[in-house]
Amino acid sequence: MNVILIAVISLGAIGLISAIILYVASKKFAVYEDPKISQVSAVLPQANCGGCGYPGCSGFAKACVQAAESGSLEGKLCTVGGAPVMEKVASILGLQAEVVEPRIAVVRCNGSCENRPRIAKYDGVRSCAIAHATSGGETACTYGCLGCGDCVAACKFDAIHMNPETGLPEVSEDKCVACGACAKACPRNIIEIRKKGPKGRRMIVECVNHDKGAVTNKACAVGCIACGKCEKVCNFGAIVIENNVSYIDAEKCKMCRKCEEVCPKHTIHAVNFPPRKPKPAVEPEATKVAANTERPASVVSKAVATQSVEEKTIAEPIKKPVEAKSESVTEA
Repeated sequence: MNVILIAVISLGAIGLISAIILYVASKKFAVYEDPKISQVSAVLPQANCGGCGYPGCSGFAKACVQAAESGSLEGKLCTVGGAPVMEKVASILGLQAEVVEPRIAVVRCNGSCENRPRIAKYDGVRSCAIAHATSGGETACTYGCLGCGDCVAACKFDAIHMNPETGLPEVSEDKCVACGACAKACPRNIIEIRKKGPKGRRMIVECVNHDKGAVTNKACAVGCIACGKCEKVCNFGAIVIENNVSYIDAEKCKMCRKCEEVCPKHTIHAVNFPPRKPKPAVEPEATKVAANTERPASVVSKAVATQSVEEKTIAEPIKKPVEAKSESVTEA
C-alpha cells in the first residue's frame, strides 16, 4: 500500500513540476499575435488557393496586417473574394481598399486538331507533366498544349475544361478567380494570368512557339512566325517580338485591333469584342469610268446647248471686223 501511495505522490509531483515549467516557458517564450490577423482571416473565403501569392488565407491575413502599418494595401488582393472581401479587410484595418483590375487565366495556344495535325500517338499516363518529360507530344509543335488536362485537375473552382473537339482547355470567365493553379500545373507555360480588361475585352497572341518561322509554319497553321507586321503597325509599343514569338503587353495595349488585321497567320485574337462593321464596297475604276461616260440625255443636251452658246460668243467678235472692212471697201 505504501508503494502505491509513493508512486502516486511521485507522479503527481512530476506532473506539478512539469506544469510549472510549461507555464513559465509559455510566458517567457510567448509570441504576441495581433488580434486583427484573426479578424481579417475570418472574413477571407478560406479557399487556401495561393492565388494571392501567400501560403493560405492565414498567411495573406498576416501580410495585410503588416502592410497596414505602412498605411496601404497596395498589391494585396484576394483573388477568390475579389473587391467585396478586400473592402471588408480594409475596413477592419482602417484603410481604403485599393482598386485592383480583375484578372483571368488565358490559354495562349490555338493549336487545335484542325490547326495542328497529329503525327504520333502518346500511349502513356494521361498527364501533361509526364508527357512533357518523356516525349514531345503527339504533334510537331513541342511548345503547344499537350491536352492531358493537368490544368483541369488543378483548378478548385471548376473554371477550366477540355474541349473534346479542339483538344484544348477553355476557361469559364464567370468561374475563374485567377488563382494561378492552372498556370502552375501547365508544364509548357501556355496558361497566363492576365488582366481581364474593360468589359472583358483583351488582345492575345495565341502562340508560345519559340521555333523559327519556317519550322513553326510546318507544325501549326496558326503559329506565330515572327514576321514583325504586328510590331510595326502598333503605335503604342505594346507588341514586342522575343524568341521568335510576339507578345502583347496588356499595360500598353489600347485595343485598336490593328495587329489583328495585319497578322497573316491569324494568331492574334480579340476576345469579347463586338463584330466588326462591314466595310463599304469600293466601286471598281471601270464602273466609275462607265458612269462618267454614260451621262443622262438632259445633261448631254444641256452641255451641247452651253457649247453652242460659247461658240456663238466666240464667233461674234470675229465677224464684226470683217463686216466693217467690207463696208469701207464699198465706199471706196
